[in-house]
Amino acid sequence: VFRELGAEVFSIGVEPNGLNINDKVGSTSPAALQQKVVEVRADLGIGFDGDGDRVVLVDHTGTVVDGDEILYIIARERRRQSIDFGGVVGTSMSNLGLELALDALDVPFTRTQVGDRYVMQELKERDWTIGGESSGHIICLDKTTTGDGLVSALQVLTQIQFMEQPLHELAGGMEMYPQTMINVRLPLGTNAATVCALPAIAEAVAKAETRLAGTGRVLLRPSGTEPVIRVMVEGQDQSLVDECCKRISSVVEMQL
Repeated sequence: VFRELGAEVFSIGVEPNGLNINDKVGSTSPAALQQKVVEVRADLGIGFDGDGDRVVLVDHTGTVVDGDEILYIIARERRRQSIDFGGVVGTSMSNLGLELALDALDVPFTRTQVGDRYVMQELKERDWTIGGESSGHIICLDKTTTGDGLVSALQVLTQIQFMEQPLHELAGGMEMYPQTMINVRLPLGTNAATVCALPAIAEAVAKAETRLAGTGRVLLRPSGTEPVIRVMVEGQDQSLVDECCKRISSVVEMQL
């Protein structure tokens, strides 16, 4: 597709052997893509995951542009063209910077549980057309019926071409807030939801929220795929975010 549109394409990670899906390449491991973009002095890099529903981009400096930033670029372009898309659906893991940037554009924003099926459900219930996750699973219901990394990439490339701006400038309108996550592994048979509801943990979260003073947020989330509790803290100050995340995680560990 990109070659037919006139791009010079350098391909990496495109020789499958049946076992190497997502192995140190693509949207889940963008380091090789970042290196290649800088090496060949490309305008940008595009990384898909193995089944092609997710995409992350890399600007010419080698900096990753993730799903939250892609959502912002797409929404801003729709707003510029006065296209009615309702609002944007993100998840509990969507960066606070996305919410604030969309608010500055007067674009409604709501969060769901992590998972593209929840994003899709919310889009349909609200009759909106744009949603997605930080991982790069973007849904543009005005273009297709499901998450599609190729379609998502083309939305951004269209704006790069039209605005005659490089990717890093398009993404620069959104300030990403520092975000730290620690996975606390649970003993076999432990109920994660019960642990998250313990008074000592609730107190630790409340103290962290007080320290963040309205400039960040705390999220405790049992993983749906492994026996861990994900402790995520987000805010303007990286050192404070790191400190709060470590403190809450240590409290969680002490309760196990």
